[in-house]
Amino acid sequence: MASGRREKAVMSPLLKSFLAGSFSGSCSTVLFQPLDLVKTRLQASVLRGNSPSGMATVLWSVIKDESPRALWKGVVPSLTRVVPGVGLHFSALHLLRSALNHPPSATEALLIGGSARALAGAATIPATVIKTRCESGIYDYRGVAQALQLIYRTEGHRGLTRGLLPTLLRDVPFSSFYFMFYSQARGALPTEVTSGQWGDLATFCCGLVSGLGASVVTQPADVVKTRVQLTALAAGGSGSLTNAIGLIYQEGGSRAFFYGLAPRVLRRTFMAAMAWTVYERVSKTF
Repeated sequence: MASGRREKAVMSPLLKSFLAGSFSGSCSTVLFQPLDLVKTRLQASVLRGNSPSGMATVLWSVIKDESPRALWKGVVPSLTRVVPGVGLHFSALHLLRSALNHPPSATEALLIGGSARALAGAATIPATVIKTRCESGIYDYRGVAQALQLIYRTEGHRGLTRGLLPTLLRDVPFSSFYFMFYSQARGALPTEVTSGQWGDLATFCCGLVSGLGASVVTQPADVVKTRVQLTALAAGGSGSLTNAIGLIYQEGGSRAFFYGLAPRVLRRTFMAAMAWTVYERVSKTF
C-alpha cells in the first residue's frame, strides 16, 4: 500500500512539473552563469568608481585578474535559488493551466505567467540577494551559509529580502510576457511540428523569440534590482527603490538603465529557451 502511494506521488503531474522544472533550470543555470556574472559586474562597475565597460572587456578582465573558474562565482547561490524557484514556477504554471481546461488566451497566459513567477520570486528572494552579492565582486563571502549569517546579523531579515519589489517588478512582467509570447507562438504552430521530430527545435525557437522580447522590456527593473541589493551597506545609501532609481539616472541618464543588457539578453533568452525545451522533453518522457 505504501509502495502504491509512492508510485502515485512519482507519477503526479504536479511533482513531475516541479522536478522537470528544477532539472531544466539547473542545466541552463550552470551553462549560462558566466553571462549572469558579467551582467552583474557591468551593473556594479559604477559602485567601484569605474565607467561601464563592454561585455568582452569584463569577461577578459575576470579571466585575467581572477581565473576562468571565477566566471562561475555565484553559481551555488544561483542553484539554491533556481532549483526550488523554477520548480515552483513550473508547478504553479501547471496548476493554473490545468484549471482552465483549454489553451490559454493571450490575456490568460499573461496572468498565469505573472502569478506563477510572483510566488517563486517571493519564495527565493534570500538566495537572489546572496547570488547578486557573490557575483558582484564587492562582497567577499566564503559560501552561502556564511553569507546568510552575515546578512542576517548585520541587516536583519530586511537584508535577506532586499530588492524584493524591484525583483518582482522585473520577474513578474518577464514571466507574464514570456509565457504569453511562448504559449501564443507555440499554439500557432501545427501539431505535427510541435509533437513530431521537430518538436524540440520548435520549442527552442519559440523560447528564443519569447525570451528576447521579455528581456528587453524588463532590463531597467533588473538594473534597479541589482543596485538596491548591492548598495544596502554603502555609505549614504538607503537601499530604497526610489533612491536607487535616482542614483542610476544621475550617474548615466536613461541609458544607465540598460547597463548589462547584452549579457542579460543572451543569458535569459537562451536560458529560458533551454529550460522550456528540457521541461517539455522531460514532461513527455517520464
